[in-house]
Amino acid sequence: MSYEGREVAQWLADRGIAGYVLRYRHAPRYRHPIPLQDAQRAIRTVRLHAKDNGIDTNRIGIWGFSAGGHLASCAATLSDPGDPKAKDPIERLSSRPDFAILAYPVIALDGPVAHGGSRNNLLGPKADPKLVASLSTHTRVTKETPPIFLFHTKLDKVVQAANSELFRDACLKAGVPVKLRLAEQGGHGVGLGLRAKADYKDWAEDVIAWLKERGLLKTSKE
Repeated sequence: MSYEGREVAQWLADRGIAGYVLRYRHAPRYRHPIPLQDAQRAIRTVRLHAKDNGIDTNRIGIWGFSAGGHLASCAATLSDPGDPKAKDPIERLSSRPDFAILAYPVIALDGPVAHGGSRNNLLGPKADPKLVASLSTHTRVTKETPPIFLFHTKLDKVVQAANSELFRDACLKAGVPVKLRLAEQGGHGVGLGLRAKADYKDWAEDVIAWLKERGLLKTSKE
């Protein structure tokens, strides 16, 4: 909640970008699909109140780190357009983010590069293999997946960089705009890298440049 949450929101705010920190329900008490429902609810809520907060409803993204990166990838690949007949106005809105930033994300829940701890936390130790496979989110990428920015370090021994490469390759195959910043140095959990003296210390500034390139960040001319 600190360097992968509040610090990120403040970093965004310092650059004129509204940042919200999602405190979502998780293991051991809650398992899938509760975390995803919380993420989707958050996106819908921000979208509902966008006008009041000076936010463009078409420029709402999600940013997640590690296991939170898996959640963000789920939000990007398992969204729905909302239910126009819902009594709750929040539920009438789309849960699809307009972009996603995935930092050293867990992507694969099965196979040689899977992160078993995340799988067990999310689904339990005896999860149905079909469910496990379905939540390896590189398999869920389609042409409807929003633009994706990925960051990983090659020396990450907790969540292998191959996770980000799998997601990048899936995006390329589906024609989804994607950028992967793969740093030579650094391990897992480096956050924004603000205090690093390494080749990943400015990776988050690449996010800003990418958002501008994609037309997802307002400029002074707008």
